[in-house]
Amino acid sequence: MPAVPNLSEADWRAIRSEYYRRSLLRLVEDNLPGYESGWIHHTIASELTDFLRAVEAGQSPRLMLMVPPRHGKSEIASKHFPAWAFARNPNLSIIGASYASDLAARVNRDVQRIMDGALYRSAFPDVGLSGKAVRSTFEGNYLRNSEIFEIVDHVGSYRGAGVGQGITGMGADILIIDDPVKDAEQARSERARNAIWEWYTSTAYTRLSPGGGVLVIMTRWHQADLCGRLLDAQERDGDQWKVLRFPAIAEEDEEHRKAGEALHPERYPLEALNKIRAAVGDQVWSSLYQQRPAPAGGGLFPVDRFEIMHHPPAPKDIRYTIRAWDKAGTAGGGAYTAGVLMHRLHSGQYVVADVVRGQFGALDREQRIKQTAAADGVKTKVVVEQEPGSGGKESAESTIRNLSGYRVEADRVTGDKVTRAEPYAAQVQGGNVALVAAPWNTAFIAEHETFPNGTYKDQVDAAAGAFAHLSPIGAGIQGLTTW
Repeated sequence: MPAVPNLSEADWRAIRSEYYRRSLLRLVEDNLPGYESGWIHHTIASELTDFLRAVEAGQSPRLMLMVPPRHGKSEIASKHFPAWAFARNPNLSIIGASYASDLAARVNRDVQRIMDGALYRSAFPDVGLSGKAVRSTFEGNYLRNSEIFEIVDHVGSYRGAGVGQGITGMGADILIIDDPVKDAEQARSERARNAIWEWYTSTAYTRLSPGGGVLVIMTRWHQADLCGRLLDAQERDGDQWKVLRFPAIAEEDEEHRKAGEALHPERYPLEALNKIRAAVGDQVWSSLYQQRPAPAGGGLFPVDRFEIMHHPPAPKDIRYTIRAWDKAGTAGGGAYTAGVLMHRLHSGQYVVADVVRGQFGALDREQRIKQTAAADGVKTKVVVEQEPGSGGKESAESTIRNLSGYRVEADRVTGDKVTRAEPYAAQVQGGNVALVAAPWNTAFIAEHETFPNGTYKDQVDAAAGAFAHLSPIGAGIQGLTTW
């Protein structure tokens, strides 16, 4: 901080304290001489400031930072942010979690070192820790160890924990989860991913105070990692997240850089990033560096060819409409049920106007299908995929009975999923398929990008089914209502 002449010592300290209390990034930069901050760090610091204000207002903020390795995310968000938050409000309770308890302990000690540093003690003399290590609260001592520390003369505290570890005895105004996945082996393990999700939902999340905030800081590893599961839950009326995704190389023009430019060229110039990309391969590069955790796709759907329509087509432009369903009977996990509403316009273009998707039990699924049919209206024909075998036939017939009064038919599928998707994919490849802008776009595009090797195929199956009935050579074109 620059010196200001002709001030009393008390005034100088007050200005210095306010200077750092207002700016997280200034604290980081002045506390770490030589720290090279870029626009990404200014953006992260600004978002963390808004996040803390929302916590203080009891607004239950949810913030997700997806950042490539070694780009300074943990230094700002996991280490300096808790210390800075205590400077603004020393009565906060913060839990910081990482993939292992020893890493969480190291982060805990780093936060303590920041708060013990000369700059912090000078700027915030009323926010301090016990002067010695304290393992218990005997005789009124304030705790300070590698697991937990408490703010002297205040009720604030910080608790470090490994993912999977129990967190009892304290709540959290702020829950920080930084890199819950250890490595690629853990990311590939469905059992390990499920364990992380179980810990988050049954242990960590239950520690939140009313109005408390959750901050997830990750390098992406897998479609179904914690970020992926949280975004899936968001589509099913779960917590709504603000997502900041920072690809190492811009994939399109952004506010602060053009397509093809590096994220933080002061640390990783484009030449260095391209060498990393060549060394790690496209799949690892896409996940860890571009924050698009996608298995190697078959290249069937070039998703950049989807046109995004910011307004639905006018009724006069629509020739035919179908809602096609790909059903699953799993509640709370596993496969999804998806219903894709698709128009064929008089111009010959295809428009995906809506997607309903969820992991429903059989009864809930049939209720959702009927509710969707009512919302779509009787002009919209409904097609239900009928899997081979008696079970598939019975399931399709059950849906048809459920939709009495609507025009509905079973679609007896033949051939494998890729073969059925190819005619629809040809239209995507030709730039003849548009999506109406909506929250479901993200998951819809991601599934197409990784088809057929991705975790889920329900939306592609439903879209391909709708297309098959709308195509001029499709079997279902007869009997459709012209709008």
